Amino acid sequence: MQYRTLGRTGIKVSPYALGAMMFGPMGNPDHDDAVKIIHKALDAGINLVDTADAYSGGESEEIVGKALKGRRDDIVLATKARLPMGEDPNRQGASRRWLVRAVEDSLRRLQTDRIDLYQIHRPDPDTDIEETLSALSDLVRSGKVLAIGSSAMPASDIVEAQWTAERRGLERFRTEQPSYSILNRGIETEVLPVVQRHGMGALVWSPLAKGMLTGRVRKGQQTDLRRAAHPLLGRQFGDERRLDVIEQLVALAEDAGLRLTHMAMAFAIAHPGVTAAIVGPRTMEHLDDLLDGADIALTDEILDRIDAIVPPGTDVGVRDGAAYVPPSLQHPHLRRRDFGERAAAVNDDFVNTTA
Repeated sequence: MQYRTLGRTGIKVSPYALGAMMFGPMGNPDHDDAVKIIHKALDAGINLVDTADAYSGGESEEIVGKALKGRRDDIVLATKARLPMGEDPNRQGASRRWLVRAVEDSLRRLQTDRIDLYQIHRPDPDTDIEETLSALSDLVRSGKVLAIGSSAMPASDIVEAQWTAERRGLERFRTEQPSYSILNRGIETEVLPVVQRHGMGALVWSPLAKGMLTGRVRKGQQTDLRRAAHPLLGRQFGDERRLDVIEQLVALAEDAGLRLTHMAMAFAIAHPGVTAAIVGPRTMEHLDDLLDGADIALTDEILDRIDAIVPPGTDVGVRDGAAYVPPSLQHPHLRRRDFGERAAAVNDDFVNTTA
């Protein structure tokens, strides 16, 4: 592994990071098997393990904690908080009240005394960013957290967080974790340039586009992935635009003598703004396939041909079901004036034009 510096933290990490979302009931419920997968990844040189409290209701963190016994000091351990951890409305979000509790819960499940990188899983529009950064700063000063990061944060929110940290003398986000793949290149427009400008590390997730870039999803074929009909994946698997692009990428990979998975992973870590790509194997077979392509680098010719199929800065087809959707897009009332206000505005326009 050719290790890279994580932003300006000075921490060295492998270009592949091991994502633990699939360990537990969400993916592989066999704890012993999951531990073996983690150990295989560590033995191969991967030194960054990324999980979250919400993965399988905390069970993923418990599995990671078991796997890291005796190896904790050699690993860069990352986890996240923000998503619901129960029915209580205060057991979620990025408030000080919840983060102080959430970090203690994660430390207990991970069986460690500190978290190397603690990330806000998704933006929390209900909490002032200063409140969040203030709480995270206290966690850093306590030694329970060593660095902080964000995930799926829009470029404008990243800039606001950086400015707030500078003005208030608070810890700043050192990393961002966005979705990035050949099919999802939207972050190339603003997010990655902003991340680079502020000296942040980018840990990209879903480099295989939720399995679409494995070669197991093909146009006109009823594959095992499409039959699974996962609620976050079904729409994209049925998107003909994506399937058309997949066929072109399969042909390109074959022409280059590469597996599609290897080409997709090599693409994700080729961008200078990307520090590492997070792989999320469910089985040992999945991990072995990914590790086989860890040393592959794409030529400019192949990257140019990928650009011709999916232009830089563009996303293909439907929005990723796990992507962050700002409130302004979720709630119609934020995009529409109150009817009374609209009626008054129309009347004012009529008076002004007839006066």
